[in-house]
Amino acid sequence: MGFHTFDVARAESLDDEGRYRYCSREELLALLAPSPGEAVADLGSGTGFYTDDVAPAVGTLYAVDVQAAMHEFYREKGVPPNVELVTADVESLPFADGELDAALSTMVYHEFASDDAVTELGRVLRPDGRLVTVDWSKAGPGEAGPPTDERFGLGDAVSTLEDGGFVVTEAASRRETFVCVARRTE
Repeated sequence: MGFHTFDVARAESLDDEGRYRYCSREELLALLAPSPGEAVADLGSGTGFYTDDVAPAVGTLYAVDVQAAMHEFYREKGVPPNVELVTADVESLPFADGELDAALSTMVYHEFASDDAVTELGRVLRPDGRLVTVDWSKAGPGEAGPPTDERFGLGDAVSTLEDGGFVVTEAASRRETFVCVARRTE
């Protein structure tokens, strides 16, 4: 991953509903447009805060986090039956080629952003598979989230995804965050 990973000692703070001011449950579901039966990965799932919102709308949801301790925290809360916990780095996902219909990343793109990670996402997403990214923006004032020097701008994310074979279908900057929705090309 990139600059750092989230401090597991602060994992409880990830379950704060105040996080919805950056990306609401409704917005995330609208961006992802999930369908029953789909296989989706939540990249950097942490304690399952957003995983729990997406799980009822899909067939299988893989909660992917590089830190096994985050999965332990999630297990203690209770993991929905259609969620599988996966300990892996985004650059090396344990999925078959084209296995996923979609993937989402909320507030963790800055931790895995690299050409190798985007290449790996292109491998595991089916043709026309969706990737939804909501992350802290380099252009934000830095009042929340990681330091601004550890963030990326929307243009950086769009360029990286397009260079990696994705077509960006939606891109927007907000006060502290950006949203980028992309589809894997064939």
